[in-house]
Amino acid sequence: MQALTQFPPARAAGLARLARFVPRAGTDYARRRNLDLGPGGHDHVSGLSPWLRRRLVTEEELLASVLGRHSPVAARKFVEEVFWRAYWKGWLERRPAVWTSYRAGLLRALDRVQTEAGLRQDWAAACRGETGIDCFDAWARELATTGYLHNHARMWFASIWIFTLRLPWELGADVFLRHLLDGDPASNTLGWRWVAGLQTPGRTYLARPGNIEKCTGGRFRPEGLAAAAPALEGPPAPPPRPVPESGRWDPGRATGLLLTEEDLAPGSLFEAGLAPRATAVLSSVDGLSPLAVAPHLLAFVEGAIDDATARWAARLGPVTRLSCADDIAEWAAANGIEQVVTPYPPVGPAADALAGRDVIRILRPYDAAAWPHATQSFSSFRARIPSLLDGIGRPAA
Repeated sequence: MQALTQFPPARAAGLARLARFVPRAGTDYARRRNLDLGPGGHDHVSGLSPWLRRRLVTEEELLASVLGRHSPVAARKFVEEVFWRAYWKGWLERRPAVWTSYRAGLLRALDRVQTEAGLRQDWAAACRGETGIDCFDAWARELATTGYLHNHARMWFASIWIFTLRLPWELGADVFLRHLLDGDPASNTLGWRWVAGLQTPGRTYLARPGNIEKCTGGRFRPEGLAAAAPALEGPPAPPPRPVPESGRWDPGRATGLLLTEEDLAPGSLFEAGLAPRATAVLSSVDGLSPLAVAPHLLAFVEGAIDDATARWAARLGPVTRLSCADDIAEWAAANGIEQVVTPYPPVGPAADALAGRDVIRILRPYDAAAWPHATQSFSSFRARIPSLLDGIGRPAA
């Protein structure tokens, strides 16, 4: 499976990738970060997002490594890209109705696919990379094969999907979530909304042939792309709710640890004194879409879980794989567990699965510090980055 060869689902592989990238995280990254040189040609960006997505490598470790080699000024562009992830997560965490709205819109779009032959044909061609637009088709094939796309290619792909192919944006966001190894409900949903003009009302992103030619090293100069990108219509985003508070466990009660695919770095919990009697693992990755999730994505998540549980075996106690969230209570009772603790699952399938369940959700300090500032635009959030960096250390992962 090419995706797992390129991105092995193990912390050691992520750390090796980090070590190779750190020397290039300064001015070299700032100069070349927008270039999409195709499969096998992404070494000028970090390519760490699949490991960060599951926290096999944490944001704190990444930032500490980069700033241990480069000054904050030299590494500014890369540091900002890392914090975009926290910004998007915090923005959606404070407005979960936007995720709910996307899911409802996706179901409506899939209903249309079933009843409108023309839409079904165009959607299928776009998914297979058979539109006749050379760059778009190449990206569709790269996505399906490797589970990865350069960030700039993701923006071009979304713009062409929406404004040239005139397909529902929710269907495109769904294609990404079903295939990307780093597919994240926050970054993905809000990124597609931004391209469409829904996230920042009236502001869209137009894929331009000249820009594509320049930033792909002349590999592509597509013809027939939309010349304009009129913003899609949609309801305004709801006002932000308060950032959720982190739960607290009682050290005097028998405790179980619940790991989800959202955060496979329990080291900080152990450092804080958590000593689980047993551990359960619950993956909700198949809840990313009503359609089948790509095999390489399922395999990456399974491999990441296996890697994390093997590395922390001495601290986890007996490990049980749960088939669904309904199994939590039975597992807890069987192991004499009085309280269940889990790293906080942000808005998405894992949070949906745990909704209403008696689970203590522990918010990571990195998220707790960043999310309160995700109230308006990233430019406002950016001003907080220097103070956020003051708290960066190298927590156990």
